Amino acid sequence: MNLVETSPNISTDSSASEKGEATSQQQSNNGYALTVDEVIEQHIGALGFGQIVHALLVSIAWTFDAQSTLISIFSDAKPAARLLTTGAIVEGSMLCGLSTGEWEWVGGKSDTIVSEWNLICEHKFLVALPSTLFFIGSLFGSGVYGYLADSWFGRKKTLLISCLLTFVTALAISFSPNIWVYAFLRFANGFFKSGIGSCCIVLATEVVGKKWRGQVGQYGFFFFTLGFLSLPLMGYLERKSWRNLYRITSILPLGYAVFLLPFAYESPRWLLVKGRNKEAMVVLKKLARRNGKQLPSDLSLVDLKQGRDDRASSSSEKFWRTKWAVKRIVIVMMAGFGTGFVYYGIQLNAENLNFNLYLTVAVNALMEFPAVFFGSFLLGVMNRRPLFSISSYLAGTACLLCAVLSLHRVTTVLPATKWLQLAVEAVGFMASSTAYDVLYVYGVELFPTNVRNFAVSLLCQAFMLGASAAPLLVALGRENAMMSFIVIGAASVLSGVVSLWLKETRNAPLYETLTQQGKAEEMENKTECS
Repeated sequence: MNLVETSPNISTDSSASEKGEATSQQQSNNGYALTVDEVIEQHIGALGFGQIVHALLVSIAWTFDAQSTLISIFSDAKPAARLLTTGAIVEGSMLCGLSTGEWEWVGGKSDTIVSEWNLICEHKFLVALPSTLFFIGSLFGSGVYGYLADSWFGRKKTLLISCLLTFVTALAISFSPNIWVYAFLRFANGFFKSGIGSCCIVLATEVVGKKWRGQVGQYGFFFFTLGFLSLPLMGYLERKSWRNLYRITSILPLGYAVFLLPFAYESPRWLLVKGRNKEAMVVLKKLARRNGKQLPSDLSLVDLKQGRDDRASSSSEKFWRTKWAVKRIVIVMMAGFGTGFVYYGIQLNAENLNFNLYLTVAVNALMEFPAVFFGSFLLGVMNRRPLFSISSYLAGTACLLCAVLSLHRVTTVLPATKWLQLAVEAVGFMASSTAYDVLYVYGVELFPTNVRNFAVSLLCQAFMLGASAAPLLVALGRENAMMSFIVIGAASVLSGVVSLWLKETRNAPLYETLTQQGKAEEMENKTECS
């Protein structure tokens, strides 16, 4: 154990004074008080069996986040059509000059929303509407859920609400009578599912030591990958009915909310910030027991409300009046916008590769696994800022190469261009996935407990705002694939550049309040300058 980092009484580490009143051990008649960080590092263990089980349990919900977000790759896909006279396969643009009796959809009218509602020719841009509204719904929902998770309900109850409402709206989508109802319900589904990701990553990382936050934060992305990988299989099995695909995916969050989520713990940090110290101690004692340890009987938690001029709660400490927090969240959201645009843009743009859709999506999903494992390893040995920027640069470079490989004269010279483009696109997607995952963990570490879920929800909003532009880019890519890859590549590079102004957080403590973190970072800056 590194006593310089964990013991607040050792003056050789400036972090003891940086943490201020709330991070010092407070002696009392009944024993002594520690912060949550100190209890975890000194008594529970930075990462043990209890924390691993808890992190895995809450991270499972990421599976439904992936399925809800990416299901449109199959439900909204452009199916093949053929001429009735010759049986020749024709592209969607060639159907505009033909009468209804001259052609038919190869798989039937119930394959996708495009074939069921004939979203071609003058109606082709309506295909992008449901996905765009889904991401806009996620944008608004992230802000609402972030506020609820930090103030009223906490992380666990907010996650429960999000899972239940995701089930309701996904099931309702399967009964949509037309494109307009379908688009509205996709908006609602995006709104209600948006609480899953932010609550999962915060719940998982708030109970582990600072050394393991990055790696544990990756658990969720592993389950997101499983959800992503399940879609090609389910999409293929239900390729005759997009409605059944929604019905199958709707059942999973309901089962999770009823049978698994009740066994997860509420965040002890949130409980402490809300003044529920006894409940926070109960959670920490359970984690200690699962790790084969026992907390001292005279141990208590630092009361954040004692000895402070202002109350350390999200209702009184104004996020938008704290200059360093506002500057930081603006930079984070700028990077998040570009990252979300690139990450979802590459996935949704898969249909413009002129490759088998199921195989392309499966390859992209499989590339998530090395992204998660490499990301977990690199988070343990690299600083967050350069890891994110390098991943963004690599993703941007790969997309620009895809643009070059989509040129007609290149495809003419190189017979294996399709396979080469698929390989380069897969590498670009892996890099964008790594950047996305790292930025999520980075966002958790950049802000204190009483606004952490709110800050992460703003990052999610930025992700979704970028993602909401991706379907429009895909529609553009159907006319000009090269241009769509150029735009994605440029956005990725710019995201990496913006992140250079963020503070490094590797091995930094997780603070509890804005005031506490502001004072600590101000003192740290003075120490560095001197």
